[in-house]
Amino acid sequence: MGAVETGGQNPPDVLVTSPASDFAIQSEKLSLKKSLGPEDSNSSAAEARFVTSDDAVIVTADGNRLPTVPLQEAYKLNVLKDELSSEGVDKRASGENAETQSRRNEAKSTAKRLYKPSLHEKGEASKEPIGDLKMSMPPSHTNPLFPPLPLYGPPSLLRNLQCWTFRFTSFFLSAAFLAVIVQGALFTSVPVVCRSIWLRLTFRNPDASRPFHEEEVRRSVTRKEQERLWKRRRSSSGGNDGQECPLGNDGFIPTEGGPDPIVCDVGYYARRLGLDVEEFQVQTEDGFVIDLWHVYDPREYTKLDDADRLHRGPDPFTGGSRKRLKDPAKKPKFPVLLMHGLLQSAGAYCVNDDDSLAFYLCKSGYDVWLGNNRCGFKPKHVLLDYSDPRMWCWNIRQMGIFDLSALTSRVLHETGFEKIGLVAHSQGTTETFVALAKEQRPELGEKLTVFCALAPAAYAGPLIGKMYFKFMRVISPALFRLMFGIHAFIPIMMTMHSILHPRIYGWLGYKVFSFLFDWSDARWDRALKNRMFQFAPVYVSSESMRWWLGRECFAKHKCILSTKEEWRSEDKEDREGDTDGFLGHPHASHYPHKKPDLSNGPADQPRRLPKGLTAWYNEKVPPFALWVAGSDNLVNGERLLRRFDRGREPHVKVVHSKVIPEYEHLDVIWAMDAVHQVFKEVREVLWKTCNARGLCRTPVGCESVSAWVPENMQTNIEEVEQSSSDSA
Repeated sequence: MGAVETGGQNPPDVLVTSPASDFAIQSEKLSLKKSLGPEDSNSSAAEARFVTSDDAVIVTADGNRLPTVPLQEAYKLNVLKDELSSEGVDKRASGENAETQSRRNEAKSTAKRLYKPSLHEKGEASKEPIGDLKMSMPPSHTNPLFPPLPLYGPPSLLRNLQCWTFRFTSFFLSAAFLAVIVQGALFTSVPVVCRSIWLRLTFRNPDASRPFHEEEVRRSVTRKEQERLWKRRRSSSGGNDGQECPLGNDGFIPTEGGPDPIVCDVGYYARRLGLDVEEFQVQTEDGFVIDLWHVYDPREYTKLDDADRLHRGPDPFTGGSRKRLKDPAKKPKFPVLLMHGLLQSAGAYCVNDDDSLAFYLCKSGYDVWLGNNRCGFKPKHVLLDYSDPRMWCWNIRQMGIFDLSALTSRVLHETGFEKIGLVAHSQGTTETFVALAKEQRPELGEKLTVFCALAPAAYAGPLIGKMYFKFMRVISPALFRLMFGIHAFIPIMMTMHSILHPRIYGWLGYKVFSFLFDWSDARWDRALKNRMFQFAPVYVSSESMRWWLGRECFAKHKCILSTKEEWRSEDKEDREGDTDGFLGHPHASHYPHKKPDLSNGPADQPRRLPKGLTAWYNEKVPPFALWVAGSDNLVNGERLLRRFDRGREPHVKVVHSKVIPEYEHLDVIWAMDAVHQVFKEVREVLWKTCNARGLCRTPVGCESVSAWVPENMQTNIEEVEQSSSDSA
């Protein structure tokens, strides 16, 4: 069966048939595969389960899950199932009566009405109280920021032919596109290489102008000394007591050492610092199996058995917790989940030795968990395989609604805490911003103490107008799928990752990504650059890249939760005056304002919009902390700060915000001074907002950090104190 776009122009005719045959037809359309008989019915679609009012996953007869389907199809399946069940009861009781027949006719009429053409205007699901999401009516309009995904049925000759056609065309066309990008990256590197050669020929050091050149040299010398000591210790004693190794000076005893082989293994780099990593498998509500890495101190914690680290079913926020400290008398560490950026894995937080964010937080006294999005290095699903297009039919919404919720749930289960801290970078912030929105899955916010956003990606930067991105924006969705397929996005990148030498791959990876995203390694430790690119890219779906770069979504609207018309209207209001009062912006000197002319009375005053009229979030949203890269051309974090400053999000409490003018997009996690510019502040914010300070160990460096008190609560406290003072 081929792809069926929701919102088709011609509603299908609903045949007047028996409820059993109607349900069987609809079930087969949404099943894992076509049923060949009663013994092959376990994979058939049994019902649609609404995770949110906009997300329906298919539950098979054996209890497994299939990814989301269009709401019209999900609702139709549930209507027919309930109709079949109720008719069976009615027939057993007194035969089919007029009421039953009326319900059948109503269901068929409803199924017809659900096939409506998609409208490219923003719409939401009904805000009326819904007793059961299973029977919730789908929205009548399509949100332009999240257009419906295609529906791929079970395997058939026609569908298989379609898939192989897309795989064939996309292999050559996407490889050609990648070749053009690689050639462009190499061509633009020529002037840099020529300048470096000229400086060396004139006896000058081309690296002398780098901002941290002296520190780079010092670290390089230290690493060589550590390698020498490790080699001498291993050859002389064969032990691993950590007495001679400088890395053991902080009490953490390394169990790996020597020259860096540059491997794609976070556990290896953790063991070089006296830590270790265990891998958990987590099942999402739509059946994907994703990786969760736990960074731990082996002196305090015993690694779980393999069986205990397998996925435990699709339902989140269920089940008890378990404690695993070697010394139960010790207070536990507060858990923190880290989420990575686009085309990366959580390994991006583990490449800078002790200055890696994951290892820094772990050694500071946090319980660190690294979340990876679906597919990643090893695409896994409980039912689907790599070649099935349903395996790849997802975008940023599914990553936020399902992946982030599943990872958060597993961390809560393993640690026993009621809430955790969340730190995210780039796309990780996007999926969080989307998931926390009031129309998406706002209840997730009640599981988080704070959301720390590094290089927050909510508004597009000027880079979206580059020629190669503009090309992807102007082609139609059909041509996009023809060129990049309906499976993984340019999977040849992963093939190159596996066959190229890590130093060659690291060098080439930096050149390509630097060319695409307009960043440099000026502030990074260049000696570790090859290691940094061993954890990227990973498998992502072509649909997710179409959401970012295609003509319908982010690239068009340049925002993740507001249409282009909405944020332009907000900009116009900002130029004319504040939402909450003229010239009331805390950074008013940075933004031009036009004072209103009040000389002719109220009639000439501009119309003020109510505060928070277009708010993305409700009262369930956790506090935010934001670190913005001021020289980031990929995203515009300052526009997001301005949105919060202007009062457009009355429920969002910003506990910390910082703009670092010289930073580029990746500098917030990889810069050599990121520990001082970002990490220390992240550590303090996590502790400041922790809701279990009395139950946890105080992190290193946070002994004097006071608990954060929301402004409204602080106001109430002050009022009570003032009242007590007056009565005294």
